[in-house]
Amino acid sequence: MRARTRMSGDRLAVLAGARLDLLEVGPGARAKYVALGGVLLSTGALAAVSMSFALHMALGAWWPVALLIGLGWGLVIVNLDRMLLVGMGHDPSWLRNIAMAVPRLGLAVLLGTVISTPLTLQVFHKEIEATMVTLQAEAAQKFTTGLDTDARYAGIPALQQKVAGEQAVIAGGGSADPNADPGVVAAQAEREAKQAAYDAAQARAAELQARAQCELDGTCGSGHAGAGDAYLAAAAAAGQQATARDAAKAELDAADVALASARAAAGQAATSADARSVTLAQADLVTDQAELSRLTAARTAEQASFEAENSQSTGILARLEAMSRLSADRPMVGTAHLVLFLLFLSIELLPVLVKVLLNLARPAAYDRLVELREEEEVEFEEIRREGRRRAQQARADLVVAAETDRMARELLDREIAARDEAARAAEEQARRRQRRGLGRVLRGLRPGSRGRTAVAVPEAEVLDVGTGLLEQMTAGSSTIGMWGTTVQQPAVEVLRNAAGRPPVPMPRAAEDAVVTGAPAAGNS
Repeated sequence: MRARTRMSGDRLAVLAGARLDLLEVGPGARAKYVALGGVLLSTGALAAVSMSFALHMALGAWWPVALLIGLGWGLVIVNLDRMLLVGMGHDPSWLRNIAMAVPRLGLAVLLGTVISTPLTLQVFHKEIEATMVTLQAEAAQKFTTGLDTDARYAGIPALQQKVAGEQAVIAGGGSADPNADPGVVAAQAEREAKQAAYDAAQARAAELQARAQCELDGTCGSGHAGAGDAYLAAAAAAGQQATARDAAKAELDAADVALASARAAAGQAATSADARSVTLAQADLVTDQAELSRLTAARTAEQASFEAENSQSTGILARLEAMSRLSADRPMVGTAHLVLFLLFLSIELLPVLVKVLLNLARPAAYDRLVELREEEEVEFEEIRREGRRRAQQARADLVVAAETDRMARELLDREIAARDEAARAAEEQARRRQRRGLGRVLRGLRPGSRGRTAVAVPEAEVLDVGTGLLEQMTAGSSTIGMWGTTVQQPAVEVLRNAAGRPPVPMPRAAEDAVVTGAPAAGNS
């Protein structure tokens, strides 16, 4: 159990960037790096869970698939965090430490934001879904209003009214109104004027008649009853008014007759106009209905497309928008969201932040060990490189020396071959001279010359035999072999072999003459 725990701790320490060989030398840093490795695993687990939620919310992925991809994302985040930690070595300058920490902290903040966002959205998912319904309704209303003001569909209300009017004309058999005829309208106005004049005359006549009766009764006017002057004047006025009333009545009757005639004529004209209106309405109705159907279908399709898209707008962006609206409408929810976001962000920043703080502190024993070990490794590598360089140089020198030796041997072999060739040529030339000289000498020693005086050989020809050969002949005990060896043989044999002839017996005196150099005596 203890060995298994130690093995797990070693793996966490290696994950945090520690070297096990140095931890064996300085075990005090083991706990620190084991804890740092555990924090790295925690951030990776949070990243895996966050990615799983994001895939399920954004793409509607099946949970096993989302978890599998989330696990891969968690491994990527662990590797990135480990890279940030391992790349931050301890430096004695705090300015360089800060310069190395700033970009790494910026990257850690970015990763923390990406990782914490799906988690915070999942925590407030119920409130977000309720707000999303409201946002979808508002978007649908806004889209409908936009369609109403769209120039492509602005003619739909006018077309609807026009089609309804045409359908009314066709259903009613015509839309012509006799009363709307100009003649009928004029006759109606004239009749109404005559009716007004008659009504005024009738009222005035009734008033004057009542006043005359009142004078007659003595209840008004002069107050004297009976047919006096006042009565007579009132009666005369009432009679005149009655005449005017009758005249107005006659004019009213004439106006009624004219109105009736105008209406009859207008009715006949309206009948023919109705027939034409029905024909035109039927022709226009087909065109107007087709255009209205086309525009209505296009608008309905666009509306349906938007509604389908709007109903499926439940991804991360829609949830972020709902979260923003929710935070604006309910400040407490916004505060809770901010606190939760900072919590997840701090967990993601923790490994890098701890490494930065450790680098800003004084170097620990482990840091000094790392520096010493790296210096040793660099020195060892330099020694290895120098050794390899020297070995390569030695091999190169050996190759050059071997090539130089080969070339020297080749030149020496060529020189020896040239000398041997020159010696062979000189030896061949000397043999030729010997043969010519010995031939002349031997011709003087032939058996046919016996009894005669020996032939005198010129001194120059005798000298052509060669000093070496003459010395051998004088010694009479050796000659030159094929390979430069000395062969013991008589001088006569030397001469015969040099002449290239088979051995021929020679007189004793001739042999002695050859040996001593004295002239041979003639035969008796």
